[in-house]
Amino acid sequence: MSGCAKSGPAGAAHGRHDVVVDPVTRIEGHLRVEAVVEDGKIVDVRSSSQLFRGLEIILKGRDPRDAQHFTQRSCGVCTYVHALGSIRCVDNAVGVDKELPHNATIIRNLVLASQFMHDHIVHFYHLHALDFVDVAGCLSADVSKTAELATAVAATVRPDPKIVSSKEDLQKTKDTVKGIVDSGRLGIFTNAYFLGGHPAYILPPEVNLLATNHYLNALHLQVKAARAMAVWGAKNPHTQFTVMGGVTCYEGLTDKYINDFLGLYSEIMDFILDCYIPDLIAVAGFYKDWASIGGTTNFMSFGEFPAQGGEADLNSRYVKPGVIYDRDLSNVMEFNPDKIEEHVKHSWYKDDSPKHPYAGVTDPMYTSLDDKTKYSWMKAPRYEGKSVEVGPLATCLVNYAQGQPEFVKYTNFVLEKLGVDASALFSTLGRTGARGIECLITALKTADWVNDLKENIAKGDMDICKDWDMPEEAQGVGFVNAPRGGLSHWIDIKDSKINNFQLVVPSTWNIGPRCDNDLAGPLEEALMDNTPIADPERPVEILRTVHSYDPCIACGVHVIDNKTGNVKKFKIL
Repeated sequence: MSGCAKSGPAGAAHGRHDVVVDPVTRIEGHLRVEAVVEDGKIVDVRSSSQLFRGLEIILKGRDPRDAQHFTQRSCGVCTYVHALGSIRCVDNAVGVDKELPHNATIIRNLVLASQFMHDHIVHFYHLHALDFVDVAGCLSADVSKTAELATAVAATVRPDPKIVSSKEDLQKTKDTVKGIVDSGRLGIFTNAYFLGGHPAYILPPEVNLLATNHYLNALHLQVKAARAMAVWGAKNPHTQFTVMGGVTCYEGLTDKYINDFLGLYSEIMDFILDCYIPDLIAVAGFYKDWASIGGTTNFMSFGEFPAQGGEADLNSRYVKPGVIYDRDLSNVMEFNPDKIEEHVKHSWYKDDSPKHPYAGVTDPMYTSLDDKTKYSWMKAPRYEGKSVEVGPLATCLVNYAQGQPEFVKYTNFVLEKLGVDASALFSTLGRTGARGIECLITALKTADWVNDLKENIAKGDMDICKDWDMPEEAQGVGFVNAPRGGLSHWIDIKDSKINNFQLVVPSTWNIGPRCDNDLAGPLEEALMDNTPIADPERPVEILRTVHSYDPCIACGVHVIDNKTGNVKKFKIL
């Protein structure tokens, strides 16, 4: 599952560590985590991104309209959110964001909502669940008891679930797992930490079997979520329907396309209601000790899903923006983009003072893996000099604290089902729960956006794009509250070309290194918050908190020569 090695005596300095997880798997990209463990708990940690991005360098001198096609190829997972960030920053630079057609806003929202549903389902089942679910443990499950459990669990959210795992289906899953184990060819489970037993895995066999059954079912369901994105997005990954000033999918205004989407959406919605949220609550109920582990202090959300005419106004968004310091839910502050800076003291870039993204510089300077000062390719973004967490937990907290009705309703629903109070949100368990809450709320709101689109079409409104002119000089920013959190693209245009382009991505906020003031990034802070290590040879506890952030680090195809520090370019054939 992940590489793990012990090295050296315990110590606080970089380079002297007890546990190294390298690479961390079940994420997008290359991440190394070094932890110092004393008396069974993590007391110091370094989060090191092992991949150089370099997209900012590639974009210089290009037509601003090209940016989306490059940035969404940062990886094969985040795709559309980068396209949207690039489109929004150019929309903002040329001023067309203030008059975007309503249909364009709706269609952009629908594709983004589909990506939320896809990403969060994949994250829970295929990237995170194996930190808590013992797949091999389902072999000792009583199938009849599991079938009874399945009926009860499926009714967690609604009393008449449409998806309930049958006894026959559960037996098939158990037989499939038995065949894999008996063959000795374990595939992706070869180095799983749960093999041979692990004290940190505590689910009953029947819960393991039910979760494994839904894990397999989700493999098929996530394809439908990807197809839903492609109804208007043309394809997935790397959508091709957005342009400055709107969208291009005129056929998407026909009944066929809308009905195709609704058919897929209906199946996805059923799975979220009857499997995802119930499974989340069922599994979390056995790990409530993780409601006091892996917490951070400060939170920021950009908000998302703009209203009609509100592309330029973050406060118009259905999901609200805001900033919270010191876990104080009584004081949500207004988000101010002028307070963002990127630090590079502990990153593999040439030393420089903290810079606002408009003035950002990407000047690589790799030293070595053993460098005690510089240890990551990620920069360290800071808001008003503070380390802030972004992502579903930040979004949930900001909206819950502001009284956003759906976030209040469904956050309280999950808290009540688990028998915990709001303080439990500040944790690894809370972060995982918030992702499910965000997914559920986004999925439910999707139906309203479809109805809005149908009403516009019925009134004869077929407008999806607005004309605009490229200025000689301009600056613009595009804010996207992506499934992983706050994403922003910043463009500086000169002579109608890209003079400077900076991406500040969610995982840079969450997984980045210490800053110029030596403040730990959110992941580093979270890992030092009561994280126990039961078995240093199999540190699943580290993975639980790392995966709760759903890191996405793969953002480039450049490699640094570890002797010269030069950027080497490779032609991909």
